[in-house]
Amino acid sequence: MVDLSPDPNLARARRTLLEYAAPDAHQEEMRTRILGFIDEHPDDAHLRSCLEGHLTSSALLLDSSRERILLTLHRKLGMWLQLGGHCDGDANLVGVGLREAQEESGIMEIVIDPKPIDLDIHRIPEHKGVPAHWHLDTRFVAQAPLDAIEHMSEESLDLRWFGLETALGMDLDESLLRAIGRLE
Repeated sequence: MVDLSPDPNLARARRTLLEYAAPDAHQEEMRTRILGFIDEHPDDAHLRSCLEGHLTSSALLLDSSRERILLTLHRKLGMWLQLGGHCDGDANLVGVGLREAQEESGIMEIVIDPKPIDLDIHRIPEHKGVPAHWHLDTRFVAQAPLDAIEHMSEESLDLRWFGLETALGMDLDESLLRAIGRLE
């Protein structure tokens, strides 16, 4: 049984990252950089108040057949993205990924794989007085139950299921395409 309870201790995030079996040199570099960021920010790497950047967690939410992925048209960024967001003081990255998938999809009965599928570091532009900063994202695979009905949150302009092949052919962020490619 996976412990999904919130945990403020960054040792929890560190453990998840250390257990990640990086499939290539790029993912190993991402892991090394995220672990280094935690070392540089031992008290606030998982808080938005860390203005240089902060840990985030996300989920590639698949339908029950594992043939479709739910993507959100992000309100602030205007891009199709996986479901995810800020840790807000919770260093349980898998728990954060699940919470964000539930909040952004409206689907509560999601099952999440506790092993990361991808790591990514990306720059978030300045927005409404919040300076540009880094998101250090840990990505998980999650599955919705049969007959799940999604409900769009206020964070989205649109929320839609896409076949995996269709998603791979879309003009998505390269890191999202990479993560989706790992699903096959």
